[in-house]
Amino acid sequence: MVQWHTDVHKRKKTGGVKLPNRGKRKSERGGEINTVMLGDHLAVNRRAMGGSIKTAIRSTKYVNLAEAPGKVRKVEIIRVISNPSNRDYDRRKVITKGAIIETPLGQAVVTSSPGQSGSVDAVLITKGGAA
Repeated sequence: MVQWHTDVHKRKKTGGVKLPNRGKRKSERGGEINTVMLGDHLAVNRRAMGGSIKTAIRSTKYVNLAEAPGKVRKVEIIRVISNPSNRDYDRRKVITKGAIIETPLGQAVVTSSPGQSGSVDAVLITKGGAA
């Protein structure tokens, strides 16, 4: 379900009722929530305001992992360990910003918003091989 990003329904600063003199506009409509799952790489393009194009991913199996300052490697995601942002996302193993994932190099925390930026970037938090 989309969200409407408008203030037509809000009250005035004084607390009085603000009566809308127009209806909703399509430009005030938000997009559907894009949840990123673990799987084959699938990217989608969306039209943004002004005709710009935004690229988002629906599923991926690779992450850009920052091991040390200035050193980034593309490695495979083994599994999603936890997602503290949402209990439902934790159960469904959805990848969002803050999710903890397991890679062959160790555990990492996701630092990008993959549903908006189009890539999964992460920082290594514990070193070690996969069990």
